[in-house]
Amino acid sequence: MSKELSKTYDPRDIEPRLYEKWETRKYFHAEVDRSKKPFTIVMPPPNITGQLHMGHALDNTLQDILIRYKRMQGYNALWQPGCDHASIATEVKITEQLKKEGIDKEDLGREKFLERAWQWKEEYGGRIVSQLKKMGSSADWDRERFTMDEGCSKAVEEVFLKFYDEGLIYKGNRIVNWCPVCQTTISDAEVEHEEQTGHFWHIKYPIVGSDDFVTVATTRPETMLGDTALAVHPDDERYSHLIGRSVILPLVNREIPVVADSYVDREFGTGVVKITPAHDPNDFEVGKRHDLPVINVLNDDATINENGGKYAGMERYEARKLIVRELEEQGLLVKVEEHVHNVGTHDRCGTTVEPMVKQQWFVKMEELAKPAIEALKTGDLQFVPDRFDKIYLHWLENIRDWCISRQLWWGHRIPAYYCDQCGEMVVAKEAPGACPKCGCTHMTQDPDTLDTWFSSALWPFSTLGWPEKTEDLDYFYPTDVLVTGYDIIFFWVVRMVFSGYAHTGKSPFHTVLIHGLVRDSNGRKMSKSLGNGIDPLEVIDKFGADALRLTLVTGNAPGNDMRFYWERVESSRNFANKLWNAARFIMMNLEDRVIETPEDFHLKLADRWILSKVNTLAKEVTDNMDRYELGIAVQKVYDFIWDEFCDWYIEIAKYRMYSREYDEDSADYALWTLKTVLTQALKLLHPFMPFITEEIFCTLHPDQESIMISDWPVYQECWNYAIAEEMMDAVKDVVRGIRNVRADMNVPMKKKVRVFIVSDNRGTCEMFETVKNSFKILVGASKIRVQTDKKGIGEDAVSIVTPKATIYMPLEELVDKEKEKARLTKEMERLEKELARVKGMLSNANFLSKAPAHKIKEEEEKLSKYAQMMEQVMERLAFWK
Repeated sequence: MSKELSKTYDPRDIEPRLYEKWETRKYFHAEVDRSKKPFTIVMPPPNITGQLHMGHALDNTLQDILIRYKRMQGYNALWQPGCDHASIATEVKITEQLKKEGIDKEDLGREKFLERAWQWKEEYGGRIVSQLKKMGSSADWDRERFTMDEGCSKAVEEVFLKFYDEGLIYKGNRIVNWCPVCQTTISDAEVEHEEQTGHFWHIKYPIVGSDDFVTVATTRPETMLGDTALAVHPDDERYSHLIGRSVILPLVNREIPVVADSYVDREFGTGVVKITPAHDPNDFEVGKRHDLPVINVLNDDATINENGGKYAGMERYEARKLIVRELEEQGLLVKVEEHVHNVGTHDRCGTTVEPMVKQQWFVKMEELAKPAIEALKTGDLQFVPDRFDKIYLHWLENIRDWCISRQLWWGHRIPAYYCDQCGEMVVAKEAPGACPKCGCTHMTQDPDTLDTWFSSALWPFSTLGWPEKTEDLDYFYPTDVLVTGYDIIFFWVVRMVFSGYAHTGKSPFHTVLIHGLVRDSNGRKMSKSLGNGIDPLEVIDKFGADALRLTLVTGNAPGNDMRFYWERVESSRNFANKLWNAARFIMMNLEDRVIETPEDFHLKLADRWILSKVNTLAKEVTDNMDRYELGIAVQKVYDFIWDEFCDWYIEIAKYRMYSREYDEDSADYALWTLKTVLTQALKLLHPFMPFITEEIFCTLHPDQESIMISDWPVYQECWNYAIAEEMMDAVKDVVRGIRNVRADMNVPMKKKVRVFIVSDNRGTCEMFETVKNSFKILVGASKIRVQTDKKGIGEDAVSIVTPKATIYMPLEELVDKEKEKARLTKEMERLEKELARVKGMLSNANFLSKAPAHKIKEEEEKLSKYAQMMEQVMERLAFWK
């Protein structure tokens, strides 16, 4: 007895059972196999603090679609998974947890804190992995990695030492982004710029040796405490007389020079800029060009330090208020303007970032960036869509040295050691036994850790065994496609590419497939603060992973944001139900029949047509997949299954099933076609909806292990039936035409009528004669006659013109004339009353003056609707007279 599908499609039963089967049978696992061509994707490692969100769901669905597709094409497909230690994100979470327990991080100490961090990793690190499994992610979990595991840590250490030896890593004072709350540097990529309403304070700076002054506009008056110059554009005639002179720094009463620098925008503000090298990256560069002193006026917690004189100890914004007040009291505040400007905030905690000069570790980027720029120009690397080339290039061509040190405890510790006695620094894998300079045996490791992105930049090759020359690395690297969001091109993509060239001599992947954000139904970014996030697990629990996956990829175009609608998930679930019911119908009719492949000449028109359609579909979908047009590919599969296969072919085939006793062979040929086409369609759908396709496929083919390891459909010339497609299009035109007329005339399908198909082309008549019984049931016909003239057709017959033939149906068989006239007369009387009521309201001055606008608009819309309906009713009545 053959297997059967259950009556209803229940993803909650199917999905966990099938995923366990796949994992147990090691279908996701890849080993080096030189007889096969490899295809590799590295998973962007989610943070161990992570909870699956819609961004993860989309990102991993797209990756899984590609990996399943390539696996079915015969590639040795490896999807390398893993998690990121996410230094700052994890440290913030653990610190918050400690606070709730009444424990201060500093009191706990570094070693104990790290113990807590590893506990956190063990507790939460696997959570997001189990959630990704619920999505159907077919990653090779046997190869799961962590950015702080032994192998990745070894790779990080190797890179640091190599770059340091080559002079690419150095320690120095540079301007960095400083988060006063997290008390650490953060990268440019971790700074979110948001528009904030602020002020422009116009301040007088007295000119030394005169009674005159120059006005400077600033958005941050508190930083003036660290001003070391004013700057004007060298070609600005308004201020040329000031170049080389000095001004008095208000409140501080320190003389500072006026310098000429083309950085100044003459059109912005007053055309005079205050230069504060310690607190602005542009000012820092100006300061270097003019050899200006660097005066830091802020402590790490953003309070004013001792360089701020009497303001020392004050919080930055409190100091701002007092400074503005004192400037006003001294007559030095000219005016205050409202001003909207971009303010940098830390993407983790939302704190306004302070640019500050700090001694940090940096990577020299100029030389490292060159091969990464060249990769795009030579075609070794491509973005899909290619408009993201500009973002990538802009970042690289304007790159600054990368600050890689973080004042955090959780992360890869910087392998630098300092002599407690003489301060000598040694960079090494392990602490030296003695200082090479003075012989002191007390060496202390640098307290800082590395930027998270330093380790994740090595992810494509560190996970495959680099720096060792492993077989995995030789076979699976470079990887093929990176799938990621546009928001981390400069965070991560750029760093992986230049790291790939620096350490392996190759781009780590040839294609970067960029996707957009998943937004809510109103187009807003999903966020905790808005409370509009939708939990993918909730969607899976309600509708199944397949429905969520189909929703995420349908309509998805590379690089574009998409909106999430619950209605679309419901629609995806309805599609799954339709597919399920179609498969059940086929299997119920198949029972235990063994049906041989029919000879070509045995196939009916509809059989050839649907085989030709699924054949073309395989070709087109493969082409779309290879161009990363996954949204277009799945739409074609969806439309084929729903429309061509279910709504047309199955309905046509039903007639042959029901007529089995008269023509058993025809029923069998239809069943063979149904099974064959369903199998092809399931394979094309599998990467998008893996669970339902697996369940149906394995029930339909009990001798097959899994659809996952079956062959991807390829175009077959023997299934190219162009004539059948043309003929079937003619049949569909006839069916649609008849159905439209019946709908217009309110004729139920159960009312059977005679249908005449007339064409003066004998070939067309022969074709319709051959197939007429197969669509008789679709049009509710009692009898279909095919003829070359109008013989026997009454003059009052309703006609439908199609490209190949004219269709006639006797009017008296469609409608009872007297009953229809009575119905239409009753409808006319109803509409007359409604029109009179609405017109009365809209001509009532009292109603018009007191009713709300939306109510008046509502009545106006009703008037238009009723008038249109009346026109149609009158037309029908005139027709029946």
